[in-house]
Order: sequence, then C-alpha cells, then structure tokens
Amino acid sequence: MARTGTLALTSFYSRPLLLLSLTTLFWSGNAIAGRLAIGEVSPLAVVFLRWIAVSALMIALYGRQTVAEWPLLKKHLPMIVVMGICGFTAFNSLFYIAAHETTAVNLGIIQGAMPMFVLFGAFVILRAPVRMLQIVGALVTMSGVAFIASQGDFARLAEFEVNPGDGLMIIACVLYALYAVLLRKRPAVSGLVFFTVLSVVAAVSSLPLFVLEIAQGTLQMPTAKGWLIVAYIALFPSCLSQIFFMRGVELIGPGRAGVFINLVPIFSSLLAVMLLGEPFHGYHAIALTLVLLGIALSERSNAKRG
Repeated sequence: MARTGTLALTSFYSRPLLLLSLTTLFWSGNAIAGRLAIGEVSPLAVVFLRWIAVSALMIALYGRQTVAEWPLLKKHLPMIVVMGICGFTAFNSLFYIAAHETTAVNLGIIQGAMPMFVLFGAFVILRAPVRMLQIVGALVTMSGVAFIASQGDFARLAEFEVNPGDGLMIIACVLYALYAVLLRKRPAVSGLVFFTVLSVVAAVSSLPLFVLEIAQGTLQMPTAKGWLIVAYIALFPSCLSQIFFMRGVELIGPGRAGVFINLVPIFSSLLAVMLLGEPFHGYHAIALTLVLLGIALSERSNAKRG
C-alpha cells in the first residue's frame, strides 16, 4: 500500500504540465482569497500570519540544510533581505490592500502582465538585451493594464482617475518584478533552502506592518472563515505553488515554465466570475486579450532568439 502511494507521488511529481497548471491555479486563487478575506481578517494580518506559518513549516523541513548552507547565504544577505521585503512582504501587503479596492478579475489581469514588468526590470537593472518584438509586446501588454486601470476609458488616465486598488496592484507588480530580476543573482544554494530564508525575512519584515495595524486600530484577527482563508493562502499560493514551480522549471526549463504565467489572468477571471459572481465587462475581455497578445509577442521573440 505504501509502495503504491510512493509510486503515485513520484508519478505526480514527474508531470511538469500538471504541476505548473496547479501552480498558476493556486496563484489565481490568491486573488479570490484576497476578496474573500474582506470582513474576515485585515490585510496586514493576513501577510504576517501567512509568512509566520510558511517560515515555521520551511524551518521544520529545511532548517538543518539551511544552517549547512548558511556561510554562502550570509555573503548575499543584504540582497536576500531586499528580495524578501519586495517580493514577499511588500507585494503581498499591497495585493491584499488592493483586494479591498478592486475586483479579483482586475487583480488577475494586472498580475498576468508580470512578465512585462520583469522584462523592463531586467533591461533597467541588468542591461539585458531587448528585441524589437519584445518592446512591441511590452507596449501591447501595458496598454491592456492601462485599459483595466481606466476601466475602458483611456481619457480617465489623463485626468488621473485610476481605481486606487488597480494603482496599488501595479506598484505591487513593480516590486515583485524587482524580486524576480534579482533572482538571477541568487546564491548557488538549494531552491528550497533559499525559499526558507526568504520566508523568514518576510515573516520578520511583516511584523512592523502587523504592529502598525494594531496601533491604527484597524487590526482584525481572523474569524473562523478567516483562518480557513489564511490556511489556504499559506499552504497553496505560498508553499505548494513555489515547490511545484521550482520542480516544473527543473523538468522543462525556465523558458517553457514561464509561459504558464499566462494562465493566471485566465484562471483568475474564471474563478472570480464563478465563485464571487463578479461581472466580466467588455473592457475586461479587451484588456485580457491585449495582455495575452503582448506576452505572446514577447515569447515569440524569445523563441526566435533560442
């Protein structure tokens, strides 16, 4: 019986398409969880409790390995701290605050434009070469994001009438792009060990934000439903998706694995409509098309270069 279970687990862990599809489904579910958390738990409490749970689990599983690889990690500690704060603490804090101001559909579509933010960050920070087709793809994708932020009316951008939640989500994407770009410079240690250290940084750096909510009188500890939401966020978008994504990259490479991020806005839109009953307007369809078209153009450029 145990052997059958082991074989089933091995077979599951050897299927990159399934692992990467589940990864993007879990990430998409994060937008739904952010909306469901309203009235059940305050945003910064979600962030703090999420990373406390994740870091405790990762230390229990990979604590000894982290200690063994600490001499190398210590040399890169300033960069790791910046990555943990930007990619985990700040991104998640803005994400859950934005969820109070905008829809899950908008969150998913803007998050789906992440590859373009990363492309721009790699060009600015790493001076990575950019092909013309990638530039065209980036412009098309960003026009989709602008279409969402203006709710289908570009004239509103000239008047600075942007939904606050959409604006916060765009800033969150910029911060996560910085984290993603710096990933290319991460120390040569185990991916799970590196994630363990990042989760600890996130837990520590989210504590002041948690205290801030207490000081402002806006803290809401989770209700019974809130604890279920926090548990989902900690287990699926935070832990399993990271493990599945790293395994997917290991099996088929970062280029092919990265394409699966395109599923995030699609899954987010479907889940928001089915589970939350959110409306899907015409401008959502146009924006989603522009985002996916822009990413497709960029991927085509990468394929040609390959």
